[in-house]
Amino acid sequence: MRLVADTFGEPESPAVILLHGGGQTRHSWSGVVAPLAEAGYFVVNYDARGHGDSGWSADGVYNYPLRAADLRSIVRELPGPCALLGASMGGITALQAVSEGYEPGALVLVDIVPNAERRGIERIREFMLRHFEGFANADEAAAAVAAYNPNRPKPATSSGLMRNLRAGPDGRLFWHWDPQTIKSNPTEAMAERDTLFKRMRFNPAIPTLLIRGLRSEVVSDAGVAEFRRLLPTLQVADVAKAGHMVAGDDNDVFNEAALNYLQRNFPAAPRTHGD
Repeated sequence: MRLVADTFGEPESPAVILLHGGGQTRHSWSGVVAPLAEAGYFVVNYDARGHGDSGWSADGVYNYPLRAADLRSIVRELPGPCALLGASMGGITALQAVSEGYEPGALVLVDIVPNAERRGIERIREFMLRHFEGFANADEAAAAVAAYNPNRPKPATSSGLMRNLRAGPDGRLFWHWDPQTIKSNPTEAMAERDTLFKRMRFNPAIPTLLIRGLRSEVVSDAGVAEFRRLLPTLQVADVAKAGHMVAGDDNDVFNEAALNYLQRNFPAAPRTHGD
């Protein structure tokens, strides 16, 4: 499996691995990588299997043990300790690796909890399944995103969205991920997810922060309370004007929460001017 990543900063510095959400690519972290690198971290920002420029599973299998194995393969390439910053699918991947015994220096989870709201997850799946026929152009894709998330700030142009699209042989644009990553049976998908979390072991020795959007349809107060019961050391940062896509909805507040937590629990030496 070929995994494609961008790196930023000095490889000898403490590393932060970025894990994007389902249906996204590494470009969803575009507003996050520079502040992390400026703070002194070596940033590894990769496309998960089946997404972006990384390879697709030949057998169409995309489970979390496989995704955790991909993550561990990246960790093995790093010369020193690292922290994990994972959104949604990426956060579950990080938790899967932790459950299997991996101990990162710190863990930042973005809008994902074990007891997530089913309706919110189903709405995301419905959006991802709705556009298998593709789009005539980037503006049409941007309109679909705006209809799904009307509260998100609208970019001046749709050119940035092109990084999350791929052109088909007929010129139509498709989301840059393998359709097989979305199970056709939502009940089966939710059952698989529930089983995963029931078997999952949480490590209270790992500093763990949950950043959630207060407008999220996926993480509720009840979900946060249940997560705190499972992991009493959990810290929580709320982003008032954000939904499930927290970083993109309010980058400044998100970056401040993530950086402050990492600098307290997994410090790095900030880069000086001219480095």
